[in-house]
Amino acid sequence: MNRFLKLVHFEFQRFIKLYLVLMGVIILLQFIGVMVESQNYLKQVNEHIHKGLMPKEQFIEQFGTFSFLQIAHSFWFMGPIALCITALMIYVFFIWYRDWLGKNTFIYRLFMLPTSRLNVYFAKAAVILLFIFGLLAIQLLLMPIENRVLQWMVPNEYFNMLSINEIINIDYLSIIYPPTFIEFILYYGGGMIAVFIVFTAILFERSFRLKGIIYGILYTGLSSVIFLAPILVNQLLLEDYFFPLEIFFMEVVMGLIVLAGAIWTARFLLKNKIRV
Repeated sequence: MNRFLKLVHFEFQRFIKLYLVLMGVIILLQFIGVMVESQNYLKQVNEHIHKGLMPKEQFIEQFGTFSFLQIAHSFWFMGPIALCITALMIYVFFIWYRDWLGKNTFIYRLFMLPTSRLNVYFAKAAVILLFIFGLLAIQLLLMPIENRVLQWMVPNEYFNMLSINEIINIDYLSIIYPPTFIEFILYYGGGMIAVFIVFTAILFERSFRLKGIIYGILYTGLSSVIFLAPILVNQLLLEDYFFPLEIFFMEVVMGLIVLAGAIWTARFLLKNKIRV
């Protein structure tokens, strides 16, 4: 366990600089967005009410009040989130290929450490999970602060204060912050299973080279079909015969099967196909 934690710490330290840059981008761009979007709204207030002499009630009826909803749907808020998601998706591949394709093929040194090779596999997956939850935590801390800054900048008669629960229920944010435990398991459990599938597909490619690309694609396709089988069968063949909760439990079972298959296959490849 101690060696596994050291591997996790080691992998974390290798990405920490870029990770801090991503956090900085989120904080900087979102606060810029708060300033820009609120000032744009206040310009509308000035043009229509102070210069155009439009009554406040008519302005609010026509343009609505300002709230965090406008911020959440702006480039300044959505852009950094999309950037972080893209960066983490790329890093799922980079975390392996960096070690293999670097100057000193560092992966072989990792595999020669006095610990199971599977610990290297698990450590890389654990780091991905830590990065995801770290970014989620930062964003969750930022939203109430940004909401409070908006309240300071926009006069009360034009501002609609949203609670944190209302904010995280805004369309796409309800996927990032699932409102129920079942949805949390489906979204993030499914996401981590996808990470394990990709990791194992990469090991196929590293084990068999050109043939491994085909094996990896076939393996990814088969795993996806197995994982989605309950939903596909229920919708295409049984016309929504099962209740959502029943589908959830079937998805959990399929997910565990796919996860176990990914780990077992990775263990086999690491032990028998990848040579140091």
